[in-house]
Amino acid sequence: MTSRNRNLTLIIFTLIGLPLLCVGLWLQSFVTTPVIPSQPQAIEIKQGSSFARIAVQLQTAGVVSDVRRFTLLARWRKATGQIHAGEYLFETSATPDQILARLVAGDIRKFQITIPEGFNLQEIADRLEKTGVGSAKDFLSLCKDEAFIKGLGVEATSLEGYLFPETYTYSSSTTPRQLLSAMVAQLDSEITAELLESAATLNLDRHQLITLASIIQKEAGNLMEMPLISSVFHNRLKRDIPLQADPTVIYGVADFDGNLTRKHLNTPTPYNTYRMRGLPPGPIASPGGFALHATANPAEGKDIYFVARGDGTHEFNATLKEHNRAVRRYQLRRR
Repeated sequence: MTSRNRNLTLIIFTLIGLPLLCVGLWLQSFVTTPVIPSQPQAIEIKQGSSFARIAVQLQTAGVVSDVRRFTLLARWRKATGQIHAGEYLFETSATPDQILARLVAGDIRKFQITIPEGFNLQEIADRLEKTGVGSAKDFLSLCKDEAFIKGLGVEATSLEGYLFPETYTYSSSTTPRQLLSAMVAQLDSEITAELLESAATLNLDRHQLITLASIIQKEAGNLMEMPLISSVFHNRLKRDIPLQADPTVIYGVADFDGNLTRKHLNTPTPYNTYRMRGLPPGPIASPGGFALHATANPAEGKDIYFVARGDGTHEFNATLKEHNRAVRRYQLRRR
């Protein structure tokens, strides 16, 4: 190589190569340097946000140190159009590459809400309101929306009893419809063909199965007694004896104050199982898996009465004489 050629090469490197090398080192130092937010940062990336806006959000929160270099990195990775909307939580040290990978993977912040067994629609709506997904009013409105209910395949006038008690995962982008749909879908998975077949042998269709299970759920003091309580109610239904279940009466009382009175027991309502025979028109709460299975698989026996002992358990009897004796022993004595 002649001196002239060497000089030309040096000039070309100086004019082109050196700047490229500097840019490369500039980007490399950015990509490999982790950033630690001064405090945990929850960032909401809205649907349709431009990458430029997202990069500014991240820099403002102290998650990345440079908007320009982060944008160049995303373009190099061909990721600018692959970012998932949602709420992200940044609280630990991470490199820009790791941050970008989370955004592309949709590693959004997840939350959980637990619905206890035996909650009714109002109680469920009040608890769901705490998620921030929607207000209790929004949830209750959907639970009674005819088109929404029909779209879920539920043959009822409301979703009472059809929201399965379980722990559910949701995100900031979850809608009330999605959350309620997941709860109904979970119930559908619990009510198997085998369970429905067992219920059918007891003359219960799907709605009646859920209705009776909701009553058993509210009456049972513990899981072990559910098949026994189920047996009592089935025996009463077979003999056309009123169920006389206090929880159903309470459900039919508007603004119940916690004190069940004789007046309540004597007031006719569709849910007063002291005054009417058979099952009420629908569930009174959301039954859990044990209650559903106990309803379709009652214990064998002839008992038609039970009374609370006051310790969470019940005494079961087949005759009124035995039942009255148990009432005196456990109920009147406490009074």
